[in-house]
This record gives sequence, C-alpha cells and structure tokens, in this order.
Amino acid sequence: MNEPNKEYLELVRREMPRSKHLKTMFRAFWVGGAICCLGQAISDLYTLWLSDSDPDRIQTLTTLTLIALSAILTGFGVYDKIGAYGGAGSIVPITGFANSVVSPAIEHKREGVILGLCTNIFSVAGPVIVFGISSSIVVGLIVLIFKGAFQG
Repeated sequence: MNEPNKEYLELVRREMPRSKHLKTMFRAFWVGGAICCLGQAISDLYTLWLSDSDPDRIQTLTTLTLIALSAILTGFGVYDKIGAYGGAGSIVPITGFANSVVSPAIEHKREGVILGLCTNIFSVAGPVIVFGISSSIVVGLIVLIFKGAFQG
C-alpha cells in the first residue's frame, strides 16, 4: 500500500467515532425486555379481571392493547424516543409493527385522508406483509411437495 493510502487510513482510524456496541446491545435488551414484561403484565391483569375467559381471548386482548398503546405513543411522539434510545429492542414484533403502520400515516396526514393517510399507511409495513405472505406460500408448497415425496 502506498504512503498516501496509509496516511488516510490512519486518519480514518483516529477520527472515526468509537463503536458503542455493548451499550447499544444493553439498551436494546432491556427496552425489548421491558416491552415484553409490559405485555405479560397486561396479560396477567386480563387473566385476573376476566378469570372466566379462555386463554385465546386474553391473548387477543393483550395483543390489541399493545397495538393500541404503541399507536397512541407513536401519535404523541413518545415511541420514536423509545426507539431512538432502545434501538432494535423497540421493534418487538407487535409494537414495532404498529409503529411502522402509524408513523407514515402521521407523517403524511397533512396531505389529506385519501392521498396522505390511506396511500401511505402501509408504505413501511406493506412490503413486510407481502413478503411474509409470499414466503409462507412458497414454504408451504415446498413442504407439501416434499411431504408427498417422502411418504411415497
């Protein structure tokens, strides 16, 4: 390697900000864990309040409550702050999905209901839904084909 490249690489090493992987991972771990603990607490409360209900109903109510909470927090700008602090830990599937649906809708609300809200609400989550459904169909077909081939 020639001398100017070595000098440049040395400059980059000196000036580049140091990575904070441990701090970032710790924040993600505890924020994600806190969201999961909140979900468990909500589930436990529903179990206590609705002791005669079946577990499926309680799971559904818990899921809907978490979606509603994350949508409301996104609307007030709080979930974005949680995401900035907790990073990947804030993308716990249900709350992260609700945030990814509500955020673009809020961002484009000034364009009106049809052109703003309705056309942009699934701009982030839409591709995830399409890919998830498409890949599940492909995997299902593969399983169906090979299951028949091995049962012979």
